[in-house]
This record gives sequence, C-alpha cells and structure tokens, in this order.
Amino acid sequence: MSVEVVENHWFTLADGCRLAARIWLPAGARERPVPAILEYLPYRKRDLTRARDEPMHRYFAEQGYASLRVDIRGSGDSEGLLYDEYSAEERADGCELVGLIAAEDWCDGNVGMFGISWGGFNALQVAAGQPPALKAVISLCASDDRYADDAHYMGGCLLTENLQWGAIFMLNQALPPDPEVVGDGWRAQWRQRLEALPNFAAHWMEHPWRDEYWKAGSVCEHIERIGVPVYAIGGWADGYSNAVPRLVASLRSPCKGLIGPWAHTFPHLGIPGPRIGFLQEAVRWWDRWLKGVDNGIDREPKFRAWLQESVKPQPQYETMPGRWVAEDGWPSALIEPSTLYLNAEGLGNAAGAESERLLLSPQTCGLRGGEWCAFGSDGEMPRDQRPDDGFSLEFDSEPLGERLEILGAPVLRLRLRADHPQGNLCARLCDVAPDGTSLRVSYAVLNLAHRDGHEHPEPLVPGEFYDLRLQLNDIGHAFPAGHRIRIALSTTYWPTIWPGPTADVLGIVTGVSRLELPVREPRASDASLREFEPPDMAAGLPVNRLRPHRFRRSLSMDLTTNVLRYELEGSEFDDASLVHFEDIDLKVGYTLSKRYAIQEDDPLSAAETIEQRATLARGDWKILIDFRMTLTADADRFHLDGELHATEGGKPFASRAWDLSLPRRLV
Repeated sequence: MSVEVVENHWFTLADGCRLAARIWLPAGARERPVPAILEYLPYRKRDLTRARDEPMHRYFAEQGYASLRVDIRGSGDSEGLLYDEYSAEERADGCELVGLIAAEDWCDGNVGMFGISWGGFNALQVAAGQPPALKAVISLCASDDRYADDAHYMGGCLLTENLQWGAIFMLNQALPPDPEVVGDGWRAQWRQRLEALPNFAAHWMEHPWRDEYWKAGSVCEHIERIGVPVYAIGGWADGYSNAVPRLVASLRSPCKGLIGPWAHTFPHLGIPGPRIGFLQEAVRWWDRWLKGVDNGIDREPKFRAWLQESVKPQPQYETMPGRWVAEDGWPSALIEPSTLYLNAEGLGNAAGAESERLLLSPQTCGLRGGEWCAFGSDGEMPRDQRPDDGFSLEFDSEPLGERLEILGAPVLRLRLRADHPQGNLCARLCDVAPDGTSLRVSYAVLNLAHRDGHEHPEPLVPGEFYDLRLQLNDIGHAFPAGHRIRIALSTTYWPTIWPGPTADVLGIVTGVSRLELPVREPRASDASLREFEPPDMAAGLPVNRLRPHRFRRSLSMDLTTNVLRYELEGSEFDDASLVHFEDIDLKVGYTLSKRYAIQEDDPLSAAETIEQRATLARGDWKILIDFRMTLTADADRFHLDGELHATEGGKPFASRAWDLSLPRRLV
C-alpha cells in the first residue's frame, strides 16, 4: 500500500499552543477514513528519532492505519515550554490531542496509543484520562508506578541513572526547533527554552520519598480509570519489566503481558534476541480493538514470558537461550513458592540454628552489575558475579539434583540489625555453575530507612533487630541440575545506587531469614504456544553516517589512593556519532561520556560526571551544545554543579550554570 508522509502538521490545542506532528497516511485515507495510532514523545520527531520512526510508522500506514509521531508541548518543533516529565499539562494535552486526531477527515474516530519508555508511560496516563476516542494502548518498557520502577529511585535508594537521564533530557530540551518547520521565530523560541530549562535531576532529587509528586501520573494509584485494552510489553534486561506482571494482575480491562529477553528496545530490534515480529503483533492488537477484527488475540494467554536458560556471563548476548511460557492469568495459581533458609552453612530446605553474621562491603562492590537499564550496547550486561560475591555474605544451596524453573518475583525475608541509623542493602540471586561461575539472575536494593514503605521512612535504631521483606525483580530462569542457588548480600552496590553517608555494618540472622522462589513446573502446553512471526518493518530513510561511532567502557584503580574509576565514552543510544538525513539535508551528532569514581573505604568520595555534546547543521545553520553535570555528596547534602554552552554558527548564543545543594533526607 502506498503511503503519504506529512512532514509537519500542526494540532492547535484549546489554549492556542500548537503541537507538531509527523504523519504517515495510507493511500485513500482522505476519502475513506481509517483508525489512527499515536506516539507522543519529547524526543524530537524531526531528527533524534527520525531514523527509528520511519520503518515503524510507515509499516502501520501500510497496514491501513494513520500513524502519528507528535512532539510534546515544549519539545522538538512544538510550541510552549516543558517543565517536567509526565506533567498534568502533558496528560491533559494528550487527552485533547486524541480528540483532535479523531476529528481529522482521514480518521474514522478510533485512536490507539503506543510507545516505548516515555511514550509507554503517557499512553497509560492518557488512557487513565479516558478520552472517548482512545480505544486501545500498547505500552512498552514503561511503568505503572513512577517511584517504584523508573530511572530515579529503586527501593528508596538513589539511582545514579537519575543524573544520567536528567542530563540527557536537559540536553534534549536545550536543542532548538527546526527553522524549516517553525519559521523565523525559531531563535526566540530556542532562547525561551534555554532560559526556562529546569535542572531535572535536581528536581527529582527533591522528592526522595514516594510523595504526591510521584503518585501523580502513577496509574497504579487509580488503575480502575483505565478502561481500554492494554498490551504491556517489557524485557528482562530492561529496568521496567516489573510493571508488566503488575499491570496484568491489576487491570480490569482486557489486557496482555509479554516479557522477552530484551533490553530497553522494541522487540523487533531486541537485544538480546530472539527478536520477534512486534509490528505484526501490534497490528493484530490494533485490528482487534480499532477495527473490530475477531482474530483471537484477546483469547490467548494473558501473560507470556521468555524463560531463560543458564548461560555463561558475558558483556552482551546476541541471543539469550530459552523458551516461551505462558500463564492464563497473573498471579498464577500454578506457580508455587518454595522456601530455602539462609543458614550458617548455606541455603537449606529446613531452618537451622539462629546465629548472626556480620556484613560490611567495600564501596566498590557492584562493579560487576552492569547497567541498571540495558539499551542493547556492548558491555552493559552483568558479568561473572564472583568479585562482587566475594565482597558479600554468600548463602549457597547444595548442588541441585534436578532442574529448577522459576517465574515471578523471588522474595527474601530477613532479620537484621545495623550499627547506624541509615544503610543500604543489596540482595542478588545467582546461578552458580560447577566451575564456580556466578550468573546474576535477579536482584533488589533497599534503603533500610524505607523498610516499612517509601512514603514515611524512619531511621533505624542502631542495634535493634528488624524483620523485613525484600522483593527481587521478576524473572524467568531455569537453574540446571548440578548448579547451586546463591543469595549474596552486600551493603553497597556501586555504581548502580548512590552510597549512604556512612559505611554500615549489618548483622544478618541466619536460621530465621529465608528465600521464597516462585517455582513453575514445566508444562506440555508450553510447546503448543502460537509462534511469533519473524521481525518485519517498512523501508527506512536514507541515512549517511559521516563519523564512525567510538564506544569504550573501562575500569581503572589508582593503587596509591584506592580510588576506582569507571568510564564510558561514546553513546549508548546510537551506533554513529554523526549522521546526515539526506531527505531533509540535516546533520545530527551526539556523544556522551560518563565517569564514576569512588574510594574503596569512603562512601563520601563518590562522584558522578556526565558530559555530552550535540550538533545540528544544515548549510550555514550550525548549532553546537556542550553540557556537563557532576554530582557529589557530604554526610548531609548532595551537591550538583554543571554548565551548558550553546553556540550558533560558531558564536556564543546562551549559557547556563548550576551550583545546587540538596538535603539527603535519609538517602
């Protein structure tokens, strides 16, 4: 089917603000209206996501859908200002936008929303706003709970991802609109954005507890408001996969959940593989709910997951071995918890004698953990855990007599005490091969001040014993016969989480502490699941890569100061640092570096720096932005300092600087 591409279309909101859209229309849609599919993002439809958008949106148009990629207010080519992610204004605009799309002469009045990450979040949020024309949603790599599973906090611990993502988004927002789209007013619009640019990382750090700020936009707070069918999709290597089973369990509208082995990517591009025909799967979903085609997708199992086999830990995997399994509902009545006790001699089927084991990890524990959220780039997966295991309390089972498969969230129930009012705990579930290789299967971190919840943390009373429940990340995994199950506990997990202000000693009580594994017995029905089609997509745009991508991850240890440094140079999000979009004659460049440093025995030595450079160029129009942000801390406060410099045609245009101090508030 031939496709008409509208490079820019303005949707004018009730307050006069215009949102910029790129639209793919199937042939004849203006005479015979069709359903529409909306992707609603701040990531610049004109350039940053252009290469990704074309083969996906064009594919939907070829299948008989109007497909739209719209810049959120204040981003890309859209008018206005953007002050935060998932704001009330963004959600209201999204609901209004759905209605405006439905009223277009090429739309038959039925609209679907889809998106990955930010677009997955706001698809759920707009669904909760109940615009009448919205009929179905596909949400990928997103969350129903902005505090529990996003790039800011994990278990009440500050993720170093908070600074990285905040810095990346600040640079995104510092780029100007395209003069070819917005006209002569582009420069004034750019200056207005730069002057109003928030420090997003600092803003999120001002809310270290699960307060009303995080509840706003968290659809779990009012899940009953979502009345349209939802397809929730994630990957085990992604940072957001826990939300998929939660959504399947809580939604009352028709829903499906799918978790593959993938990182933070679309499943037709997924790494690790196997990749699947996501675009065909999406069309089946749209056909059912936007066109009324009875294709049976709503009668298939509600929850489907990739059950991973044990592998030797590697920096990255082209394909993760395993098989698809399915459950008719979630939680599944066919998955039974199996309990292992943390005894002095290791994991056992029965509780041993109570005793106390002390734990104090060096600040460098966690370096084998990989990225909090993988994007499919080299070196980001968890490596052999033995170095981190050596810095931890280990509890090993006897070699398994037979294969053991789990699906769901492992749970630890621990009795412990601490010698300081604050402290962090990391728990890792590992698969230990006969040769000693240790594969991280799942993990969780907990700020112990949040042991009773994230809304009202309380300091620990030093020396007092506490019983706590720690739920690890959901996972599907098969432990082979002859392998051991390991629980490894540490007081640090750098550089995934920011260290507490003190080096804390924990006392773990064995005998009463225990691990609950969600055991799933193999079923013959798994072999009869419908197979996914192989990946397919439409033709892409001509893209000329002008500068090869350089990418490096490295660790170094200064043996005179005991300072360990982890550095990344390049970009985790693209495979070239400078490209030329020939159809609009636009050159786009982006590079990123991040550096972490910490002294082995001093949590207050932690430092994180993000540096970025972005370029846009067309003929004589040349934009360059340099950006740096650094985070450090003392015992009482975080310190953020940074600078941004924007130039036009080689001449200074605007600069911003930040020097901020924020209270730690039990972090």
